[in-house]
Formats: sequence, structure tokens, C-alpha cells
Amino acid sequence: MNHLKLLFLLLFITISGIMFGQDMILKKNNEIIQCKIKEIGLDEIKYTMPEFSSDILFSIDKDRITKIIFADGKEMEFEKELTNPANYAENNKNALKIDFMSPITGNTTFYFERSIKPGRSFEAGLGIIGMGINVADENAGGAFMKFGYKFMKDPDFYLRGMQYAHILKGSYVKPEISFGVYGRKFTDYYYDSYDPWGNWIYTENIERSETVVSGAIQIVFGKQWVFDNVFLIDIYSGVGYGFSNKTHHYDGGYHYGYTIGGSGFPVAASAGIKIGYLFK
Repeated sequence: MNHLKLLFLLLFITISGIMFGQDMILKKNNEIIQCKIKEIGLDEIKYTMPEFSSDILFSIDKDRITKIIFADGKEMEFEKELTNPANYAENNKNALKIDFMSPITGNTTFYFERSIKPGRSFEAGLGIIGMGINVADENAGGAFMKFGYKFMKDPDFYLRGMQYAHILKGSYVKPEISFGVYGRKFTDYYYDSYDPWGNWIYTENIERSETVVSGAIQIVFGKQWVFDNVFLIDIYSGVGYGFSNKTHHYDGGYHYGYTIGGSGFPVAASAGIKIGYLFK
């Protein structure tokens, strides 16, 4: 109902403004200023008020208004400098990355990030398990995927005309989901019984294999630096919940893209350093 009243009020004022030759400034708090606009600068708008002398100039920051409606009916909309896409037209908005340390942990992980709008981006990752050093001696092979949506941190305080140094640069928080499947081989140590002195009298080492399915939901915290609009470094760590179908021995452990605690403590964690190349 309030929106309907505002619409009728705006329509009435617009018609009145056109009839009496006045401009209108629409503020973000829905306040309407009827005036005569004198100057539109980089950061502010200057205007005169009909009830004051024309020698007195008023001003208002452009970040405080949504649009201007001129006396002839033409409109001009405004957007906050921090989130105005036009300010980032020269920024490369896509990035290909690799998790720099992943090959020494038994996998190689690639990422693609794309800016959706200033302060927001989407990131997807593909990890190839087995494409790296076989640390656990499991001869594991498989893959995992990660999907996340980044929210860049806003400044602690806002200055006139402030904007991001680069559309993909800064501290962020990222809700992320992960899912992986891989096969592995392991040795199952079987002990039959003990003699009176506590020594094993029968042991058997059985070579087994299994398919492991795992997943995680994490909140990832990180910071990304961009150099010369071409190269980036992304440092991150995440924590959340995870699951795994591992049934032999300890059912938690390292799952190549993340680490998961056992079924009694299903906490997931991850960390790493990514490097990448930016492009349009």
C-alpha cells in the first residue's frame, strides 16, 4: 500500500514539475526535492530551491540519490560508485587458477572465477585426484568439484567516490559446497588372537580397495590480491561440515580437496594458496 501511495505521489509531483518547470531529485530514503538543477559534478549535484534566492546554491552527494527527473520529463539514474559497473569496465572479470600446493598432496585442482557484479563473483573448482604425488600410498584416482559464491568485504567506512581497486580484489567470505568420488587401495591389518604374553599368534595383511564418496559444506574466508590486472594470488581457509562413506578403520581423514573428521565429529576443513591468470 505504501508503494502505491509513493507511486501516485511521484506521478503527481512529476506532472506538477513539468507544468511549473521544476526538476526533481529522488533520494534513496524516498524523499523528493523539487528544485532547479544547476550543475551535475563528479561527486555532487548543485541546485536552487524555489523558496530561496536563486543566488543560494544547495548541493547533495550523488551517492544519496537514485535519480533525477528533469522538467521536460527526461530522467537520469545514479548508482553508488563502489558498485557501479561502469567504474570497472577496464578490469578483467574472469580468472583461471590452480591450487599451488595441491600437486604435493595427491591431486591437482583448477578453478574458474567470474565476476557477477561489483562485490560478487562465482567460483567453480575441479580437482583431479591422482594427478600429483602419491603421499598416502593409496594409488587413489578420481575427482572432486567445488562451487562457491563470493561476497567481497565492503570498506569499514565509506569515502566519497570510493571504489574497489579491482573488481576481483579484496577480502571475502564464500559459502561453498564440495563433492568428490575416488577409488583407493589400502592394507587391512587383521589380528586373530594373542598368546598369554600378549603377543599376536596370527596376523594377516589383506589388500583391499574401495570407492570413497565424500562431500562438504563450508564457509571459506580468504583474501585475493590482483597484480597489474593480469596475475592474482588467493589465500583461503574454510570450515564446515562433511561426510564420507569410508568404512574401514577410521572413517575420517584427508579427501584431497578437504579434510573431514570421523562420523563422531564430522567437521570439514580446507586451506590453500591459489595463483591465477586474469582475462576478459
